[in-house]
Amino acid sequence: MSQATPQRFLPLDVFRGLTVCFMIIVNTPGWDTAYSILNHAKWHGCTPTDMVFPSFLFAVGNAMSFSMRKFSQLDNTTVLAKIFRRTILIFLLGYLMYWLPFVRHTDTGLEFIPISDTRILGVLQRIALCYCFASLLIHYLPKKAVWAVSALFLLGYWAIMYFFGDPADPYSLTGNAAIHFDKLILGESHMYHGEGIAFDPEGLLSTLPAIVNVIAGYYTGLFIQEHGKTGLGRKRLLQMGGLLILLALLWNTMFPINKKLWTSSYVLFTVGIDLWILAILIYVIDYKKQDRWTGFFTVFGKNPLFLYLLSEVLVIFLYFFQVGDMSVHRWINTYIFQAILPGKPGSLLFALLYMLLCWSVGKILDKKRIYIRV
Repeated sequence: MSQATPQRFLPLDVFRGLTVCFMIIVNTPGWDTAYSILNHAKWHGCTPTDMVFPSFLFAVGNAMSFSMRKFSQLDNTTVLAKIFRRTILIFLLGYLMYWLPFVRHTDTGLEFIPISDTRILGVLQRIALCYCFASLLIHYLPKKAVWAVSALFLLGYWAIMYFFGDPADPYSLTGNAAIHFDKLILGESHMYHGEGIAFDPEGLLSTLPAIVNVIAGYYTGLFIQEHGKTGLGRKRLLQMGGLLILLALLWNTMFPINKKLWTSSYVLFTVGIDLWILAILIYVIDYKKQDRWTGFFTVFGKNPLFLYLLSEVLVIFLYFFQVGDMSVHRWINTYIFQAILPGKPGSLLFALLYMLLCWSVGKILDKKRIYIRV
């Protein structure tokens, strides 16, 4: 981590900030129930919440379009060291975050969580892997070759899922090829169990198409820096976004849009939506000069990975520490938020205030001009 004043591009900062802001809200509901817009699709389909993680990866690519400029002036060893150092750091932070607080409550007291019971992959781990592969491809291959590899990832993933999945339903929860691959490589005890079985939505195989979200974000970032403030540039973003959404909807009939499987149609759909969002932000901020509202979101946009990590670690400890026989998180929501606004409204109120807590930390960092690179 370091203190620096990175080059800024306001619409991209706001885009990152919107993504982190919404990510914290959807990840930290106060109760067992939440408004449908704040829930992931049960399986196939895409809700606004399903847009958060791919948009974060897209924003990582945007940031790379600035940070990778200096790579051309560095020797090969230094470039590889920078890429792998950042990859390992982000991956380890994600792994340790899921292991926190290293102990768990049992009937006889606290028990150390053995490494054999830890989840290996996750959100930060996927960010790390996607960043690593995207950086290597972009740095060492010409642009056309990078797009060719991206197409290979999307089409190859579709082929693997179709031919190696359950013939009856290759895109089902238990019959998809990704779950079998992850069980073989990772082992069930190192996978996510939130679906009731060992299935990791951030697994190894489904990381292949996710790399394309970062690559698309990178080239979009370059395009915006060169043409984003022009009318033609905004038009191109809208046109390409519309084309990708149309292709995704057509592909959806054969390879369903699915966040948990990170299907290739899902990649095209989310990138298309992100292009539309960026075009709107550029129009409002750069063309209409309506930027007074942006300050709130740029706080998140300037320290995105750090504030996301902070939000996750804080809530982990809210669940770990107990008041009587319930967690602090449950106690706060039972006796405060649910008492004030029962059900979904109280759940949303907690999520909003928790997001504002994380924002306040980001605001302090921004005032001190501290931008923490993870």
